[in-house]
Amino acid sequence: MPNASGHSNKAPSALIFDSGVGAISIAREIRQQIPALTLHFGVDNGFYPYGTKSEEILRPRIVEQATAMMAASGADILVVGCNTASTLALPQLREALQKPVVGVVPAVKPAAEETRTGTIALIATEGTVNRRYTRELIEEFANGRQVINVPAPELVRLAEAKLRGETVSAADLEPVLQRIFHSDGGDKVDIAVLACTHFPLLRDELARFAPRSIRWLDSGAAIARRVHWWLDELHLQLPAQAEPSRLFTSAPDPDRHIARAFAEFSPLAQTPAE
Repeated sequence: MPNASGHSNKAPSALIFDSGVGAISIAREIRQQIPALTLHFGVDNGFYPYGTKSEEILRPRIVEQATAMMAASGADILVVGCNTASTLALPQLREALQKPVVGVVPAVKPAAEETRTGTIALIATEGTVNRRYTRELIEEFANGRQVINVPAPELVRLAEAKLRGETVSAADLEPVLQRIFHSDGGDKVDIAVLACTHFPLLRDELARFAPRSIRWLDSGAAIARRVHWWLDELHLQLPAQAEPSRLFTSAPDPDRHIARAFAEFSPLAQTPAE
């Protein structure tokens, strides 16, 4: 029921959408900045991973699944916790939902502004590295900077392995570190942009095994600030504490890997999307 101000009495909530568990990195930032906001999770595991799929197939799939999960959750804000989905479908999602949609944009602009050497590395899935959106982002915000594109699809698998409790070793990360530091201009890199939401889950390991110290930059904190802005813009009042989260999946989770990965946001009820 709406209250006198026209808003529902239910606690404000946001749905964080991804094809896998990378959205956990975004959720952690939101939980840190806005602990009383209820978070729901929408995982399109039936189409995981997005990074290897074509744009023509992905765009309608993203809109369909995210729209269904928003309807099922009743969330006030959609957070697209996936760079691939954000670079492909934000306008279509905003049109379909008529609700705030917060997307993840690779942190190229702050990296370009803050680099002291003039050289940054952009670490992403192959799809994001090669997408026109990414090229235009670099042209607009990193003009005059050297940007080393580093495709690193294996980091998605390694981040998921880490969440299953497996150890990520120096040998696992060596191929990616080679692409960053031993490519043309790699000796001058001082900031690496983690342009996939899975990648911040490996920040500690990347920093530990890198041949030298650099900044590992992602968009998580900026996304959390944008969600906070929307809560103020919508005049949504937060309760003293968040309500239980819910997990929506597009396919069964027989080994409960996804549910276990999101267990830190308990209590959590799993609700497969229709």
